[in-house]
Order: sequence, then structure tokens, then C-alpha cells
Amino acid sequence: MPGENLSRDEARERAALLSVDGYEVSLDLRSAVGDDAGEGPRTFRSLTTIRFRCNEPGAASFADLIAPSVTALSLNGRDLDPGAVFDGTRILLEDLAAENELVVDARCAYSRTGEGMHRFVDPEDGEVYLYTQYEPADARRVFANFEQPDLKAPYRFEVRAPEGWTVWSNGVGTQTDGVWRFAETKPISTYITCVVAGPYHWVTDSYERTLPDGSRLEIPLGALCRKGLAPHFDADDIFLVTKQGLDFFHEHFDFPYPFGKYDQAFVPEYNLGAMENPGLVTFREEYIFRGKVTRSSYESRANVILHEMAHMWFGDLVTMEWWDDLWLKESFADFMGAFALVGATRFEDGWITFANRRKAWAYRADQLPSTHPVTADIRDLQDAKLNFDGITYAKGASVLKQLVAYVGQDAFLEGARRYFKRHAYGNTRLSDLLAVLAETSGRDMGGWARSWLQTAGVNALTPQVVLDADGRIGELAVLQEAAESHPELRPHRVAIGLYRVEDGALVRYARTETDVDGPRTVVAELAGQPAPELVLVNDDDLTYCKTRFDATSLATLRDHLGSMKDPLARALCWSALWNMTRDALLSAPDFIDLVTRFARRESDIGVLQMLHAWADSALVNYAPPAWRETGGKLLTEIALRDLRAAGPGSEQQLAWARFYASVASAPQELALLTALLDGTEKIDGLDVDQELRWVFLEPLASHGLADERTLAAELARDDTASGKRHQVRCLAARPSAAVKAQAWAQVVESEALSNALVEATIAGFAQPSQRELTAPYTEKYFAAIEDVWSRRSIQIGMDVVRGLFPSHPTPKDARATLAATDAWLTSHEQAAPALRRLVIEARDDLARALRAQEATEL
Repeated sequence: MPGENLSRDEARERAALLSVDGYEVSLDLRSAVGDDAGEGPRTFRSLTTIRFRCNEPGAASFADLIAPSVTALSLNGRDLDPGAVFDGTRILLEDLAAENELVVDARCAYSRTGEGMHRFVDPEDGEVYLYTQYEPADARRVFANFEQPDLKAPYRFEVRAPEGWTVWSNGVGTQTDGVWRFAETKPISTYITCVVAGPYHWVTDSYERTLPDGSRLEIPLGALCRKGLAPHFDADDIFLVTKQGLDFFHEHFDFPYPFGKYDQAFVPEYNLGAMENPGLVTFREEYIFRGKVTRSSYESRANVILHEMAHMWFGDLVTMEWWDDLWLKESFADFMGAFALVGATRFEDGWITFANRRKAWAYRADQLPSTHPVTADIRDLQDAKLNFDGITYAKGASVLKQLVAYVGQDAFLEGARRYFKRHAYGNTRLSDLLAVLAETSGRDMGGWARSWLQTAGVNALTPQVVLDADGRIGELAVLQEAAESHPELRPHRVAIGLYRVEDGALVRYARTETDVDGPRTVVAELAGQPAPELVLVNDDDLTYCKTRFDATSLATLRDHLGSMKDPLARALCWSALWNMTRDALLSAPDFIDLVTRFARRESDIGVLQMLHAWADSALVNYAPPAWRETGGKLLTEIALRDLRAAGPGSEQQLAWARFYASVASAPQELALLTALLDGTEKIDGLDVDQELRWVFLEPLASHGLADERTLAAELARDDTASGKRHQVRCLAARPSAAVKAQAWAQVVESEALSNALVEATIAGFAQPSQRELTAPYTEKYFAAIEDVWSRRSIQIGMDVVRGLFPSHPTPKDARATLAATDAWLTSHEQAAPALRRLVIEARDDLARALRAQEATEL
């Protein structure tokens, strides 16, 4: 619908005209339960009253609402004809007064796509669960509003719910006569209002702290999940991290948590990792672990908890005016999440994960044709949806880490404190943040912002070493390069480490911090040092760059990477080697060889799991087809070797078991998985719990060894929402043309599946080992995607366009796909820009893989 995609210009015009005094929203959710015999979507009543002012009496504007129908409308006591002023997405408001009251009585639709008011029926017990998810602009699917971040207002919610349910919202709620009424919120944006309702399992706690003025801060804490997950719900650990985070942010921000209570809801079929609704944070329920997981999973959950908590200040208290400055909340939350993780919790090595995992996401995104500055040009809501990406999150956070090195931690945090006090409950732009940082640091932030926030692309830093006659460093320089498409050379504050082999270990013997600027920077401080065997530019990961190696350093890593003592330095080297593989500077066989020789010596479990993922990707995407059988055999051999060698019951054992399943393909390899499932084979200490059973079943299904009956029997063992997702994925993974046709029809041609089952079906359909079965869908893909984009929700559209993009194993087939992609782009120049962006990104990934394959000489 044309009115659904709000533009930046429209939002600015409306913000200049209107200001909002408050909302009263009444929802009747009793229709969520019971049979739905009517035609069309299941709906609920939404009654909204908005009080707002107009700076130009007599002017016209509009309110936002996406709903099947509007029952009644009134503006300033004057009834309006819904058929005349409501087009399905917008309500036309004409002849506005200085002070206005809009009342909208509508029937809004429950969602099955994770957007708006999502309705989930638990297959385990038939219970219904509801929750809302709005970012960037889906509150209008639940109540009428002015859907843009700079029209903040206080909200009062009341909810009628089925008997026996509990309801949560942003404020504290009480129930009287079957109606839940919630305390008025502080002024917040539409996209962070929230309602959660259903028979959830709820655990409570409290947080207390004495503030610097001597007053006592008390915050009620809650954590909730579906009843079926209650046996697995480790609320104590969630509360521990929550309290540690609140302590950390209170100590560093000097602005007490402003939103009263702090509930955290783990909800089903969630599209995101989590959402920072003040007072009621929502998370995907996969953060409740049904089986054994590694420490890395707990660290990831803690990081997400702290990321969302940082948003209470960066995003909720102070909010960007428009999505151009999305980084003002997401980059800061990503950085502060890692900062608090290391500073406040048991995960003291969190910067290793940040360097290895988060930055990998940023480096990939920053080399796509669609890369953009951290402060992006967001024309409309579709642009905004796509910009929740590796640039806005991980690159922005990396840039902030560089900023801390540039201005100093004290100046950075004092700038944050002034920012909160100056703009509390308001909206800001980039210039507002730069102003306080300039005050606290004494530095000119304009040049830094132009280089780091307003240009795109990633620089590569390479050491250049010249030895003198005595074999010592005569000169060490750092060479900086940039891609032709994004030629900006930036100022970098870096640490440079010199390493050599001592007693069989690769250790650092010298280090300096320096400023790198321009194409070549001489590092005078290291002149005269003994000759290094490895030079690590960006030691300690202070800046955002791709690290390169000189020939001596690369040769040293080939022989001694596993003996590197420092875990962060080792992770940085692995990351650099992976970037070189993606850039076709290191062959996929060479990268896999390094993994086969050194991965077993990796002590950080998160890095080990990342190496597994990279090795798998190197084999599937970057290795030449003729070598893949050899490479696959190498990986399964070392996976089985290290699975059997790992400590019984250790997280390394679990990681190797999962990796073995991901690469197993030969009959004897799959036979071991079957034996582990039926109990005829055991590996000491390996607990094949329900989650691991599904991990083992997927490769069996994809190779034709687990049929529909087998998968139905497994679902009977695990008749839960999680089990259903696993079963659907395995069903779509079976190697049959009929199976692929059915999966395609379910995702592309039907709207029957929920968002979670769409995602599972796509994952099963797109098996790398079955590209001969999916190759016929190339033509169908390009014929369908524009219709899917226009007809389905943007979330489903993104899943389909990304997940079903045809990629093929051989250079010949890849070139054919690239040609088909180019033909579609040429003939669809008027397609939605966000859709074209997704196709261009997928094309670039395939082209990059093709370059790497063709660059490898066998």
C-alpha cells in the first residue's frame, strides 16, 4: 500500500506541524482464544485516543493505522466517515485545531509474521501467547498513532484479556474487573511501546542501589517465558547479569534508570534477537537453552541483555530524530553491551568475541555494494528496516571503540553523561552528540566524524619492515589502503605488536601505540627492535580495519599460529586470515589447512565455533569444486579426531560434535550419526540430548537417511514449538524434487506458515549439497520476488529474497546466476530500492565466492 512506506520528508513535515501530548490505548484481546470461524484474519478491538497540538490551525496531516477496518472515527468531537478518510494505512486529518483529540475505534489483525501483535499457539498444550514487536514502524498495526521516532508522548494502556492470563506493558499494571490498567509511561516513541499477554511463566526479583544523593533506587525485576519452557528457564542467571548491568550503567552514566520496573520476556517466533522496550524488554526464546550449550551461548545471551539495557539510555531516554541516526542507539548499545560484558560480568574475554564475531559481520557488510556510512541516508521505512545491519551495529560499535581510544575513556563517558542530562526524553541528531564529546575531550570532532561516520568502506593496514645491517628494525611503516569505490584513508589509533617464537610459543616482545594517517606512516618507536617473526597491526583491536600481513608474518602464522599465547591476538590473526580468504588473497584450501592444524589448540570456545563456521563456508563457497571432496574429507577427519580427543562432557566436545554433523556426508560418517542417535555407538561424555538429536538428524535427512516417518517419530519425542521448527527444517532438507517443490510453494506461494516456520523451511530448502535440486528455481526466483515483496510483510520478503537467492557450486553455474541477476536488475530498475539492495547484496556474495574459486590454482 502506498501509504505504508513513510518517507523521511513526510515525517519531517509532520514533526514540524504536530506535537503529541498523550495516548490512551484500549485493547480487547479476548478474541485471541477460541475457534475463529469467520472469514479473513482474526482481529481484536483497538480503541485509541490521541491528544495533540497543531502549529498551524487549519492545516491537514495524517495518522497511521494498518488495520482491516475502522468502526468509528472522530476528530475534535466531529464524526468522520472511515470510508472517506481511511485508506488502510493512513487516516486523513483535515482542518486541524490548535489543540486536537482524535478517537479511533478499529479492528486490528493478529499477526503470524512477528510484526505488530503476534499470536502464537503452542502445539505442546494449545495455549495462546501474544506479544508485540514494532521496530521500526509496526505499532500502527495495533493502535492508531503518529509512527515516527521524534513524535514522542506518554502512553496509558489498558487491556482486556482472557480469563487466567497475565498482561504486561511498559508501565506497572494492575487488574480490576477483568481489565489490566497500566501506569502512564514517560514520553517515548511509538516503536518501543509494548504489550505481552498470555499464560506465561513469570519469575520476579528486585534490584536496589543507593544513589550518590543518598536516595534509594528500587527496581522490580521480572522474567517470563512460555510454560513449556519453564523447566529450562534459568532466571537466576538472567537476573544476575541484569543486576550486574544495572550496577555498571548506574556507575558510568550517572542517570538513574528512568522507567520504573524492568521485565524481560522471552517470546516465541521472534524476528529479532531482542527489543529494548522500556520496562518490558522482549527476547527471542531461543535464549532459553533446552539442551547443553557452550559458554559462548551464555556469553551471547548476556551480551544481548546488556545491549538492550544500554538502550534504556541510548535510544529510549534519548532517541534519534529519524532513522538516519539509527547508529545513535544501535552502535552505542552494541559497544556498551560489550563494554559492560567485560567490565561487569564473568565474561571478561568479551572483547575477543567482539573482535572475532561482531567485526566479521561488519567487515562483510562494509564490502558490499550497498555499504553506507554509519550515519546513513534513510529515505523511508523500507530503507530503515534494511539498515539494522552490520554497519549500524558492529561497525558503529567498532568505530566507538576507536573513538574511546581517540578521546580517552573518561572523556567519552563524561560526554555520555552530559548527553543524557541535556536531551532526556528528547530527540537528537549526530551534531548533538559531537557537541558534548568536543566539550569533554577538547578535540575537534568534525574531522573525526567525517572520516569515520560519514564515509563508507573499510581500510586495510599492512606492515612494512626494513631491517638494518645488524638484523634489527631499521624502519617499520604501516601502509593504508582503501577500495577504489570508497577511497577514504582514515586516522587510526592503533597498537602494533612485535612477536617471535620463544620456547616453542609465539609471544609478543614489543608493543607501541601510535596514530596512523595517510597512505604510509613510519612508526619511529619500533626502530632498533630485534627483527620480528610476526608484526600484528591493530594489536589489542583498537581500530576498525582489515589487518594484513607481510610475507614473513604470514609464513610464521602458517607454522606457529596455534602456539600464539595471547587469545585476543590469536583471534585477530584468525579474523585477518578469514578476511584474506574472502578477498582471494589466501586460498580456501590454505585456510582450511590452517584450521585442520590449529583449531584444536584454540582455547576460546567462541573463536573455535567461529572457526568451524568459517571453515564450512570456505569449503562450500570459496573452495574450487574439484577440491571440495578432499576438503570435506579433511574437515570430517579432524572433526571426528577432535570430537573423540576432547574432554568428556566438555564444551569443546559439544562444539566438535556439532561441527562433525555439519560436514558429515560420506556413508560411514552418516552411519556414526545414526548410531549415536539410536544408542548403538557412544562417545564418552557426549550427551545426545534433544537439541543435539535434531542437529544430527538434519544431515541424515538431507542425504536421504531420515524420511518423513523418522522425522514424525522424532517430533513425537519432542512435540513442542522448538521440535516443530526442527522437524519442518529437516522435512524441507530431504533430497527430493517433490520435497523442494512443496517447500517452495509453502514459502513463496502460500501465506499459511508463520515467520518462524518460513525461516525453518527456507533453511531446509537451501542445502549446499543439493544445488542440483534447487538450480531449476533460479528462473522461478526472479519471477517471484517482486510479487512477494509487494504482497507479503517486509520481514517475510527479506527472508525469501535472502534465503532463496540461487547460488551454485561451479564457476559455470555461478556465472549463469550472475547473468540472470544482472538481467533482473536491468529490467527492474523501478523495483523497490530495498528489494534491489537485497538482490545486489546476494549477487555480490556470489561474485566474491566465484573470484575466490577462480583465483585458486590447484
